[in-house]
Amino acid sequence: MKSTLKISALVLAFAGFALGAKAQTATTSTSKSTTTSNGVILSVGVDAGIPTGKLSDSYNWNLGGSVQADIPVIQHQLFVTVNAGYNNIFGKKDLGGVSGLDATNIQLLPVKAGLKFFPINNFYIQGEAGAAFALNKSDVGFDKSAAFVYAPQIGVQFPLSGKSYIDAGVRYEGTTKFNSTIDDSKVNFIGLRVAYAFDTK
Repeated sequence: MKSTLKISALVLAFAGFALGAKAQTATTSTSKSTTTSNGVILSVGVDAGIPTGKLSDSYNWNLGGSVQADIPVIQHQLFVTVNAGYNNIFGKKDLGGVSGLDATNIQLLPVKAGLKFFPINNFYIQGEAGAAFALNKSDVGFDKSAAFVYAPQIGVQFPLSGKSYIDAGVRYEGTTKFNSTIDDSKVNFIGLRVAYAFDTK
C-alpha cells in the first residue's frame, strides 16, 4: 500500500512537469521544436525512485544522479542516447520489527545506451539498456559485480532560454540477478529524472 502511494506521488509529480512543459510551450511558437539541434545535447540530472517487487520489502527509495548525451540521428525526431549515473538505494531500518536489523544500502553505477524518439513536439519515448555495476557487492551479498539493466522511459523536454532545456522523464528500471542463486536479487524501481540539458552546437 505504501509503495502504491509513493508510485502515485511520483506519477503526479511527473504530470506536474508535463503540464508545466505544456504551459511553457504555449508561450512559444507552435512550429518551434525543442529538438531542432543538429548538435549533441548534454544533460545533467537528479534521479530518484521507489523500489518495486521484492526489493520494496527491504528498501524504501533511491537517490542519485546521471549525465546523458543525446546524439541526433534524424533531426527533430530521433536521438541515440548514452547515459551513466549513480544510484544509492536506501535500506529499511529494523527489518521485520527486529531492532538493529537494517538493510545495507545498495550502491549502483548504471551505464546505458539507447534511443530517444519524439513522436510529437516536446514529448519523447526512450529505451535504454546496458550494465549496472555494484559498487559494494560484498556488503550486500552479491556474487556478481554487474548485471544487465534495461530502462523504458517517457518524458517531456521543454525550452528555457537560449539553447537550454529542462528534461523530465519517468522510467521503469530493472536488472537481472546480482546473485546467481537468489531470484530476489534483482534491483527494480520506478524512477524520476529531472535534468538540465543544453545544446553543444
